[in-house]
Amino acid sequence: MEILSILADGEYHSGEEIGALLGVSRAAVWKQLQKLEGFELQIESVKGRGYRLVGGLDLLDGDRIRGLLSVEAELALGEFTIFPQIDSTNNAAATAIREGRAAGYCCIAEQQSAGRGRRGREWRSPFGRNIYLSQVWEFQAGASALEGLSLSVGLAVVRALTKFGVTGLGLKWPNDILYRDKKMAGILLEMQGDPSGVCQVIVGVGLNVDMTGANTAGISQPWADLAEVVGVVDRNALVAELMSALYLVFQEFSFGGFSAHKDEWSRYDVFAGRPVRVQLGQTYIEGVVTGVDRSGGLILTTPEGERVFNGGEVSLRGA
Repeated sequence: MEILSILADGEYHSGEEIGALLGVSRAAVWKQLQKLEGFELQIESVKGRGYRLVGGLDLLDGDRIRGLLSVEAELALGEFTIFPQIDSTNNAAATAIREGRAAGYCCIAEQQSAGRGRRGREWRSPFGRNIYLSQVWEFQAGASALEGLSLSVGLAVVRALTKFGVTGLGLKWPNDILYRDKKMAGILLEMQGDPSGVCQVIVGVGLNVDMTGANTAGISQPWADLAEVVGVVDRNALVAELMSALYLVFQEFSFGGFSAHKDEWSRYDVFAGRPVRVQLGQTYIEGVVTGVDRSGGLILTTPEGERVFNGGEVSLRGA
């Protein structure tokens, strides 16, 4: 919405000024301001001064992001969409696949109304403060070629964040990025197409940049955002770095699979050497994490011997 671009600086703007910039009446300005309530944004009105968006916003800019991408990532990028609000960027990517628009497709949203994490968990989504991104990657060898992909994607996120001075990051098998054992980002992969042939994978990444003012009461696990770690972050620069890192990881994975990333991923493994509990349906298996194998499987030393898991919910034992 154009009115958001005007208010994004966090300064006061009169109704007359906004109306003149948008070419509409003051009544129309008021209607647009009311629509912003659906984004859960705090609009302050002061007589004689006008309206301001409390705290301002760093809105996403498609042209600026494209200009900041690595040369290779920019050349590979196809349709690139920024949604003010959407149910889920992964859903938008799935639509692009069904409509034949998947080649190089990428989308980002300022806010998701139905964002989800692993096992259908809700992903909290304040407007204009975090990153919700989905890309479509195509593979020729079906599902068998995708083993360990979520781990490699997590490594791409870590690479991008370290460029912004973030230290203390860890990777939780199979798809979470932690900061000092608190969740900062999550990954959701969804496959479309032929499981034994050409298939598309929707790579979804949700990253906490600034949760200020968000309703976090319903979050059931410890979380962190970049604001508390490194302060203010340029979201457009961060998105460009993330997209560039994802492109490079995709190229590396396409040639070497997860084995190309195993050693680097293992340096960030937060569970290595720790006692954990793996949940498979209603069954729980306890043991100590030895690491991951070349296909990304979790290696666990149990009282019955060594076991490898390619799925399941992992938590620290007794946590």
